[in-house]
Amino acid sequence: MKRRVRSGTHLMCSLEVHTITRKPMSWHDNLKEPADARFLNLIHHTAQGPRKKYPETQTENQEVGWDLEPLVNPERHDRRLNHFRVCSDITLYKAKTWGLGDDRHK
Repeated sequence: MKRRVRSGTHLMCSLEVHTITRKPMSWHDNLKEPADARFLNLIHHTAQGPRKKYPETQTENQEVGWDLEPLVNPERHDRRLNHFRVCSDITLYKAKTWGLGDDRHK
């Protein structure tokens, strides 16, 4: 489609104009087209995660989270790996003073 473009008061030469988006009320843009199986397979393949697409990592950044198995067996009773919140007399006292809004003990 050729169209003349006006720039201010001057008329520029005809430029080739291509429509990118479809017009919703146009009859020729709303024709039903057959589904392309190869294109649909390509779209579904790109929507998959990298672990399903590739057997190994493709970039250095993918190496960080590629293996889901932990390097160290997580033992819940090992205090070197698990730092649980411990309640003692002093921590309970401090929690109550913060809850009351006492700013003197910060």
